[in-house]
Amino acid sequence: MAESALNPTEKLYSEWQQPVNRWADLPNSIHNDSVATKIGMRGGTIPGTVHLNHFVPLIQDTWGMAWYEKGAISMYYTFATTHKEDVRAVMVKPALRSEDKVDAFVETPEEKIVCKGSLSVGDSPKPNYVASLPLEDAPRSELRILDRMKTGMECPERDDVIATEGKGSGDYEGIVELPTGLFQMLQTGAPTGTLKKAVGFYGATEIRTLKGPIRVDTEYRRVGKVVCVGASPKTEYVWIDSQLLDKSSGDVVAEMRQFSRFMKASSDLWS
Repeated sequence: MAESALNPTEKLYSEWQQPVNRWADLPNSIHNDSVATKIGMRGGTIPGTVHLNHFVPLIQDTWGMAWYEKGAISMYYTFATTHKEDVRAVMVKPALRSEDKVDAFVETPEEKIVCKGSLSVGDSPKPNYVASLPLEDAPRSELRILDRMKTGMECPERDDVIATEGKGSGDYEGIVELPTGLFQMLQTGAPTGTLKKAVGFYGATEIRTLKGPIRVDTEYRRVGKVVCVGASPKTEYVWIDSQLLDKSSGDVVAEMRQFSRFMKASSDLWS
């Protein structure tokens, strides 16, 4: 990435990673080679959320447990990678230990930006990258795949959400260490009965822990609602906000803003 795209300060780099496409056999999925190539992709794609995990060594080296207690990762996905392609995470090194928000991204060896956004810890007065993006509903006449969905609709609630992946070890024993584990817990899905058949993919994710760390052996309550339903020339999309709540106190312990797109080219409604 050109230095002009970020402040010309020192950067921290993860090791090169080669994510495996574990979803290649899913039918009607953008992770499936045959489906992905039909709608113009290079091949079955790696879910954008997988790339969030590349930041973990950098987060732990920079902020340690403080990030799991109150921290955020906020990424907008810009380039889809495929099975075992090299990627690495990059973050701007905080100039001071008190610096609470920095730019970050994932890149390929050819310097293609896979996702871009920010990492933060504590009570930063500045919004994280994804939260800073403007939201605008599309006119109802522009929606076909998502014409049953409206801003304000509530997503399915659950009272028994528990970690199934991303469990930590060592200094992070007993907590959800990987962002994909937090994503799994916070992902509500769309309001019941609102999705029509189309190939979808993730557009952006912001996960914030407010009263962490999130424990692997604890049940949480999950709620969510639609905050925007929109359209672009090639996709229809939805933004959903969700929260994890402590079941005894009712406190919000973590929250997520998730952006999901649905390809018009994959839907009979747009053929």
